[in-house]
Amino acid sequence: MEEFCSCGAQLPPDALFCHKCGKPQREIVTPEPVPDNRPVAAVEPPPAAAPSPAAPPVNFRNPVAVRIALLLALTATVLSILPMVNWLAAGFFAVFFYRRKTGSLLNVGAGMRLGWLVGLFSFALAVILFTIQELPKALSGQLAASIEEQLRSLPAFDPTMARQVGEMLSTGTGMAEYLVFSVLGLFFFITCFSMAGGALGAKLVGRP
Repeated sequence: MEEFCSCGAQLPPDALFCHKCGKPQREIVTPEPVPDNRPVAAVEPPPAAAPSPAAPPVNFRNPVAVRIALLLALTATVLSILPMVNWLAAGFFAVFFYRRKTGSLLNVGAGMRLGWLVGLFSFALAVILFTIQELPKALSGQLAASIEEQLRSLPAFDPTMARQVGEMLSTGTGMAEYLVFSVLGLFFFITCFSMAGGALGAKLVGRP
């Protein structure tokens, strides 16, 4: 190592720079970084959460919906002393019990479908009861007299209408028409009121 810098200044031992002019006196070697060859552990992404299973549709393939609909249809049939109200309440409580049983949220459409199931079962039970009550009268020829007597017991009794109904039921064609229209009317009222109850239940208890 030189003792004097090119500027003439005397350098101390092991000087890296001239204290007078700042000229470097020797090459400074920067140590190269030692590469880290250790294996890097692979970071695994967290497992994706399993999607919650979709709620089964409300139809005849849904065993929970079928059981609840049948139970409420039986209840509505027992409470047939309150026509229309029993079918409306059956559709409503079908949605209520389905929500409690499955925890599934029902929109208005699903509530109406559940009410439809209740209505179909209620209609089937009503037809069975109607057949049991009226078939013996039809076979014995007393059905027309029985229906006319029921019309006479109505508050808004009309003798002319009762006589016309009696004349219509005295023929086989009139009796068949009466039975068909009675069954269709029963189907319409039962299913419509049950669906309305299901829609009301979905509005009130089928949503969070």
